[in-house]
Amino acid sequence: MHDHRANQKDAYALILEAIDSHIYKPGDRLVESELAERFGVSRTPIREALQRLETQSLLTRDGRSLIVASLDHSQLSELYVVRGELEGLAARLAARHATPEEIKVLRDMLEDDKGLVGNPDALSRANRRFHKQIHLASHNRFLVQQLDLVHRSMALLATTSIAAEGRGDQTLKEHAAIVAAIEAGDGEAADQALRDHISKAFITRLKLDAQAVEAAE
Repeated sequence: MHDHRANQKDAYALILEAIDSHIYKPGDRLVESELAERFGVSRTPIREALQRLETQSLLTRDGRSLIVASLDHSQLSELYVVRGELEGLAARLAARHATPEEIKVLRDMLEDDKGLVGNPDALSRANRRFHKQIHLASHNRFLVQQLDLVHRSMALLATTSIAAEGRGDQTLKEHAAIVAAIEAGDGEAADQALRDHISKAFITRLKLDAQAVEAAE
């Protein structure tokens, strides 16, 4: 029984990571047998993982098939509203509760990420690590849980806004402002800096989506 639970957890994590890293993109069909072969896991934990992902709205049905869900314009707007509120709160709490060691980690991330500006995929992964570190520095487990759910839904976005021209450099400047406010213990400034960061990322994504629609016409 223990091994079965471990396999189930592994299958879920493996599929989720594949969606998050865009191996499987919105609209892609997920087939039990193919997933079992790819990940070297039996079909039973794969089936249970797919059911769990469907319950979380990360997968949806297309006839009898399960496909990776996509977000329409309204869902995207709703997601960014919630993300801005929760991320802002995390930054506010981090300014109050972050330890010197946690702030040092954020500072080191800022420095390390400078070398990733020309690599949107790597910078996108670094961006997620950076935000996760702020969530943890809030020292509020319930907020961290809710932000995990939000960021899980972010995996349904087919591209990263960081890929837009100039967005990588701008992202790092915005991150630096957030860390400076947290380090200064200024909760209000940290909250606002992170909300502004999310807002700018949303604007960039809307522009990218508009360009994609125009290119398809």
